[in-house]
Amino acid sequence: MLDREGFRPNVGIILINAQNEVWWGKRVREHSWQFPQGGIKFGETPEQAMFRELEEEVGLRAEHVKIIGRTRDWLRYEVPDHFIKREIRGHYRGQKQIWFLLRMVGRDCDVNLRMTEHPEFDAWRWHDYWVPLDVVIEFKRDVYQRALQELSRFLSRPAHPPGPTHNTARYLRQTHTPRKPDEPSTEKTKSENE
Repeated sequence: MLDREGFRPNVGIILINAQNEVWWGKRVREHSWQFPQGGIKFGETPEQAMFRELEEEVGLRAEHVKIIGRTRDWLRYEVPDHFIKREIRGHYRGQKQIWFLLRMVGRDCDVNLRMTEHPEFDAWRWHDYWVPLDVVIEFKRDVYQRALQELSRFLSRPAHPPGPTHNTARYLRQTHTPRKPDEPSTEKTKSENE
């Protein structure tokens, strides 16, 4: 099912644990890693498709996760021609996706990559929230960045994208300028603030 512009409706899943690490899956017999994703079937809502794909690809059911958020609009990426089957070139351009942010409330042992006869992944691991941007295939990178950025506002503690000013700390910390040993402190004590 393609829209008028040649994009297939799809869902993407960012699954996080209590430490805001993301679930990262290795595609079967490939050296590429990605988030779970899959097409929306005719008559399905994006949420129904997300739960179906989550069970098929990761082996988790609705009771193993909690929906934290989703993207407001469709995020699109174009697939390069050499990845498109010859018979659909010219019609198919890529994916348009609604991304869901889920928190794992089950246990790691609930993950089952062999739920179907044709599994999507053969390995998985937890990764720092922003790491997928460095390793995802190039044509998906912009959509991953937009999805991670938009959904980061739902995290219980802020996660910040890597960049020139990003340090190795996972969360922003207030900057601290050390004072000289003989300089009086300007910090107020609890009793001064009351």
